[in-house]
Amino acid sequence: MSDTVRPRLSRGLRDLLPEQMLVRQRMIDKIRGVYELYGFVPLATPAIEYLDVLSGSAAGEEAQASIFRVQNPEEEDLGLRFDLTVPLARVVAQYRDLPRPFRRYQVASVWRADKPDPGRFREFTQFDLDSVGVVSELADTEILAGICDTFEGLGIDAYHVRYSSRAILNTLLEFADIPQEIDKDVFRVLDKLDKIGFEKVRKELTTGYVDDSGDPIRGMGLGSGQVDRIEAFLGLRAETRHEVIDQLRTLFRGIESADSALREVEIISKHLYALGYGDDRIVLDPSIARGLAYYTGPVFEAKLLDAPQFGSVFGGGRYDGLVMRFLGEAVPAVGASIGVDRLLAALVHLDKVSSAKCTAKVFVSRMDPSLDEEYLAMVYELRRAGIPAELYVGTQKRFGKQLKYADQQGVPIAILVGSNEKEQGTVTLKDMDIGRKKSAFLGNRDDWVAARPGQREIRRSDLVPAVRAMLADIERGSEPASPGGRSDDEL
Repeated sequence: MSDTVRPRLSRGLRDLLPEQMLVRQRMIDKIRGVYELYGFVPLATPAIEYLDVLSGSAAGEEAQASIFRVQNPEEEDLGLRFDLTVPLARVVAQYRDLPRPFRRYQVASVWRADKPDPGRFREFTQFDLDSVGVVSELADTEILAGICDTFEGLGIDAYHVRYSSRAILNTLLEFADIPQEIDKDVFRVLDKLDKIGFEKVRKELTTGYVDDSGDPIRGMGLGSGQVDRIEAFLGLRAETRHEVIDQLRTLFRGIESADSALREVEIISKHLYALGYGDDRIVLDPSIARGLAYYTGPVFEAKLLDAPQFGSVFGGGRYDGLVMRFLGEAVPAVGASIGVDRLLAALVHLDKVSSAKCTAKVFVSRMDPSLDEEYLAMVYELRRAGIPAELYVGTQKRFGKQLKYADQQGVPIAILVGSNEKEQGTVTLKDMDIGRKKSAFLGNRDDWVAARPGQREIRRSDLVPAVRAMLADIERGSEPASPGGRSDDEL
């Protein structure tokens, strides 16, 4: 009877193989570079938190219902984190000597026990940046600027960052004579605007309707006059943030709370103009109603104009109540989060990432095992010079099989050294991409051997500068000069 275990994954989980991980890591490294330019510092928290830390937070009923519950050997009630913000709030409350503001970034997995669907997983990655402990429109501005600079750093120039404020929507409730007690329900319906359109939003706010699947959508019972005022608010359109603010002032004339609500978004807008973030990149959109069971001030979201099907790839806002659960006092905080998987899928769709299967830039073949010490010396020299190099340690003895392995891995340069090269003090560098491309146009193997596509011979003492120059040529897309050296008789 076999005691082997069938390899398999639990539903909603996945493996990320090297080719996928390399693309993700490169994207994450670029984002990390932006955040560190702003002075944000890294933080790591455990995947597991006490259940009472996770439960009852302001993150919304859906997230609460999807907590993975676990137990430790002491049989304490624990859960896997469903976001990175609740653990941040716990850290701020627990370590009272942290600087204020505490400006941190974190990239890590989170877990939600949702029903897995195509493209929707129970484990996924978030990348957050937050500023905790200060009330300032400057902090809000920095988050918005960081969102823009993240896109720019990833090579994306067609995007819109939208922002608004919880205070503006609270003013809308007063303007439309809607009780504050039902604010969350109203905002929940308004958040559907982009998905279902205003006519269905109107019906859900009033009498309800039957959706396309035949399911009844219960109405909230608002009057037509109240919804007319909401429609007037949602219909505001302007080319600039200044004009939007002017329209809101006109619409909310006579409402006492409007002045402070509009002053907040106006100060942020002025800061953004001063930094050079114009209306082509950051838009003031009062209709944003995302996450307002959670956010207490400005709210942000960002979409890619050339890939709108991916929805919001960046979202956030100010949340001043989350730390209160632990300290009993309000601690202001503002931040934003990237859905790493969604953003990466959008970048792949936009052809903004290049695939890779390996980290090595240079592959050192072992044409003659008696020269292993020389091969080791070469990879040592390249690595000390900061050039990633892989020495072939496999079992294939035939040189051609070793090069096939390097080609499958996508290593840009192969180094060929046999006994003749050793005696002559030379090394042959091979541009794998040129060799592959030119071989398709050569008639037969003899022509290919004679042409030695993508090869050039150098002095052994010039190894590091020659490899650097060849890598620079490859990066520019040009062919190295003067191919020559060893023939490929051993292929």
